[in-house]
Amino acid sequence: MTPTARPRLSVIMPVHNEERTLREIVDRVLAAACPADIELIIVDDGSTDGSRAIIAELAGRHPDIRSHRQDPNRGKGAAVRKGLELASGDWVLIQDADLEYDPADYARLLEPALAGAADAVYGSRFAPSADCRRARRWWHTLGNRALTAASNLLNGQRLSDMETCYKLIRADLAKRLRLRSNAFTIEPEITARLAQCRARVVEVPISYRGRTYAEGKNIGPWDAVEALAAMLYCRFLGGPPLSGA
Repeated sequence: MTPTARPRLSVIMPVHNEERTLREIVDRVLAAACPADIELIIVDDGSTDGSRAIIAELAGRHPDIRSHRQDPNRGKGAAVRKGLELASGDWVLIQDADLEYDPADYARLLEPALAGAADAVYGSRFAPSADCRRARRWWHTLGNRALTAASNLLNGQRLSDMETCYKLIRADLAKRLRLRSNAFTIEPEITARLAQCRARVVEVPISYRGRTYAEGKNIGPWDAVEALAAMLYCRFLGGPPLSGA
């Protein structure tokens, strides 16, 4: 990227059976006001509803959308890793296909990144000034805080929200991270790998609208157990944090 060029942001969107919200979230991503050109990479992770047809239609209408389908369903982590392979931007950002996270926060996430103050920026739902209007179940909040505390202890960090979807990472670094997770364990794995390579990680407050299980929320108690196992693996058995290291 030349000094005068606008940065390019690759937004990686894993999709699994999100036909109800897919059109709206894509519209929000492409309309997001931020100091970067947006490339949207949609990875259809074996959807069995109408998501596949919607993705094909949207990709045909929008030149800034790239799509990939993987069958059968392999999990969020596998979709994120495929998105990293396809990304061509200067920065990469993970965006869920539901409406819990708002692309209007992209500018806030990019601010410390483009100022040269961070290698990765996390959007925190628990930081002061975070806007979380729909109350989360108390065990979700407790579980997120417990996992973040465990991650901080193992990785020597002081994050308030390790499990956040909004992880903005310098693309050249993100592509070199040694990642193996296929499931939701991609969140603690990315965090551990960033810590191990001494990346500068900062947090900014974001807005958040949590959805219910009736609305399609998939994460559960077993995911917390797997997340802790992933942290321990990265800390003690996972080898160097960067590929080729």
